[in-house]
Amino acid sequence: MRQSVLFFLVLLTVGCSPVSRIARLVRTDTRYTDHLTGVALYDPVRRKALIQHNADQLFTPASNTKLLSFYAGLLYLPDSLPALRYTIQNDSLIFWGTGNPLLLHPVLSDTSVLAFLRNRPETLVFSPVNYTGPRFGAGWAWDDYNDDYSAELAQLPVYGNVAAFRRSGANDRLPVSPALFADSMLVDTVRRTGIRRDEFRNRFRLSTAPVNRQEVPFRWSPELATRLLADTLHRAVAILARPMPAGTRLLRGWPADSLYKRMLHVSDNQFAEQILFMASAEQGHPQLDPARVRRQVVDSVLHYAGTKARWVDGSGLSRYNLFTPNVFIDLLGKIQAKVPQQRLLTLLPAAGQSGTLRSVGDRQQTPYIWAKSGSMTGVYNLSGYLQTRRGRLLYFSVMNNNFSQSVSEIRKRTAELLRQIHERL
Repeated sequence: MRQSVLFFLVLLTVGCSPVSRIARLVRTDTRYTDHLTGVALYDPVRRKALIQHNADQLFTPASNTKLLSFYAGLLYLPDSLPALRYTIQNDSLIFWGTGNPLLLHPVLSDTSVLAFLRNRPETLVFSPVNYTGPRFGAGWAWDDYNDDYSAELAQLPVYGNVAAFRRSGANDRLPVSPALFADSMLVDTVRRTGIRRDEFRNRFRLSTAPVNRQEVPFRWSPELATRLLADTLHRAVAILARPMPAGTRLLRGWPADSLYKRMLHVSDNQFAEQILFMASAEQGHPQLDPARVRRQVVDSVLHYAGTKARWVDGSGLSRYNLFTPNVFIDLLGKIQAKVPQQRLLTLLPAAGQSGTLRSVGDRQQTPYIWAKSGSMTGVYNLSGYLQTRRGRLLYFSVMNNNFSQSVSEIRKRTAELLRQIHERL
């Protein structure tokens, strides 16, 4: 009898592998069962799914969506970004925007367009007719228009389509960039804090309380874009509604990786959205159509039989987006197939070290997670690459929806789960 019990215990111990123990933890521990949790863990060398827990359940992805925009860029954009399309007719240089967001950007400013236009002998003419779509993505919250993460979509963004207000001292006048908006500010004695723009025009209402720094999206228009560009070039820029003809020339700008890295590290919504514009510009269509690019990527990635995944914007601001952990596992494999590993792990935030993952994990420890996070109220997701103590590089996607705890609490739980995977596998 004793031998039978001992044999059973040995079988139980052998059968309870580290993967099985972690999978059981996800299924039973209240840290992962008190809300909707999905976990997919995949070994690309063995081509084997290690953990599948709600892995085909649909989740709101938030900024995990940027991984699809990143992949769209890898598919359709070359090493250098499209900056302008243009043609020369008689004594005029007519140009169209490509959606490139780096013109006069406050952090990552590409001077290629300025250098090109500054000394051209022709009359400069901007045609805005190659994009007539909405200024916001589908499902964006209308009352977020004043928040810096909701910059408007445009074919020719300038200054990141954001006005930056800064105060250097308590009694100083509040400076603003672009300086053009200095005459568009007024003090609102009713407001107690912050700066708020009128919803449909560029008038900024300042509170009486000091504001050290605030960035507020401005209403983009062809007239405003050309005025800001003319102020910088110190020469006139006209507007003419001229359809883009075949055979236009393409001016290229900065390396694509500079944009990808900032987009992934700080979760820049505008960069993610405008990648789809630039991908459309590369295809040479007369109209910029980011929705067409999304459909093309969906055909490439969302090929699971019967999947109901849905992709509606480039940044993940919309709650209309729906993806499963397994969709991200497949996407991570496609991304790794296109990007050498060293380059890829540089572009993604490293846990405990950089970007939105700086507060995840131990800063003193060598990074073992490179991933994209995504969060909003009731949502925290993390998808990317994890290296185990034995040196295995695994794909993972941990998705958390419908929780009432703080995002920081769910972030800690996710980090703990990934730590156990790192240490045990």
